[in-house]
Amino acid sequence: MPDHDEPKLPRKIEETDDGQTVFNVPFPRTLDEAALQMLKNMGPIIFKQPYQIDYIHSYGQDSPFFAGLANGVFLGNRDPGSGYTYATPRGHDMYSGTETEWVVLPGEGTIHAFTVCHFGSEEFLPQTPFVLILVEFEGVDTLFLSRLVGVDPNAASLDWIGMKVEARYLRNSKLKPTDVYFMPAGDNA
Repeated sequence: MPDHDEPKLPRKIEETDDGQTVFNVPFPRTLDEAALQMLKNMGPIIFKQPYQIDYIHSYGQDSPFFAGLANGVFLGNRDPGSGYTYATPRGHDMYSGTETEWVVLPGEGTIHAFTVCHFGSEEFLPQTPFVLILVEFEGVDTLFLSRLVGVDPNAASLDWIGMKVEARYLRNSKLKPTDVYFMPAGDNA
């Protein structure tokens, strides 16, 4: 039977310049006693190599919330039986356990509480100080944690409690909760 139909297997791995390329690693030309002693006393080879991981992440049942933010729509959840409404995504009611339904939340609310953050995670550290607020919406039973933009964090005042605020959305969505933020109502900046 002729072997010309069988695929040819590679005899060696093709080399490219992709990734890490090593040059000039010390190694003796002969492996005599002196060379073997040199290898025994050789220090470790140390090199720096870039490292990257691509994560595959799913928002699962919260996907409509992030799709809404990406399209400038603020969604929450409501228990169809009791009408209890959540400002943050929640697939099931915390009291009855029944599945909730998606509802559009108002784009305007009031500041229930706030704090000025002078420190933050690595992602937010360059933006400090910034203001975090708990937003209260009419007809919604829970609060929503977000950022307040358009105010001077160094001029924080208890007068901010009860301030009317409007939702704004990042033009280029990052599919993160920070895609929505708030500004004082009527501020078109």
